[in-house]
Amino acid sequence: MALAAGFVLACTLSLGVAQDTGTELAANAPAGADAPAAVPEFSPKSSAGAQSAGEFHALDADVQDLKKQVLDLNKDLFLLEEELLFPSNTQVAVFVSMDVGDFFGLDSVELKLDNKNVTNYLYTEREASALVKGGVQRIYVGNLKAGQHELVAVFTGEGPHTRDYRRGASLKFEKGIGPKYIELTISDRESKMQPEFVVKEWE
Repeated sequence: MALAAGFVLACTLSLGVAQDTGTELAANAPAGADAPAAVPEFSPKSSAGAQSAGEFHALDADVQDLKKQVLDLNKDLFLLEEELLFPSNTQVAVFVSMDVGDFFGLDSVELKLDNKNVTNYLYTEREASALVKGGVQRIYVGNLKAGQHELVAVFTGEGPHTRDYRRGASLKFEKGIGPKYIELTISDRESKMQPEFVVKEWE
């Protein structure tokens, strides 16, 4: 009996020590150690912003595509209108080109076709500079019936020694079936230190 009572007393003491130890560990544990991990919150604002940016880029792409379609349509309409107004069998077109250095600065070109004024074009400094750099300008397009015709071009500008300069050039040509293209060329004639004006047909 004494042995059994001693065993019960030992078990009771061990259980009490274990309870005290558990209580002490629980008291010394860091705050929130047993709390569940925090769940990240979902932000609807960031998702909405990304969606709005995507919709904006899609809309911008649609606008750019629409602009391209409009430009292509305008180009087709312009070509169709020109074909209707100036059929190839009666069309005549006149172009201007320049290859000059120090002898002439272009101000204007006046055209007469069969002794009738058809155009008088005044050039800006930018346009004249573009011609000097190799540009070609279509200055006139119209209709002519088949037969003999005469074109007279009068060039006005600044000549050698900054003097006012006015010169004319003419061309008699035959208009047949099909379009007729004529070029007015302005170039330097270094041997005479004068500008040269030539009217010629495109072959």
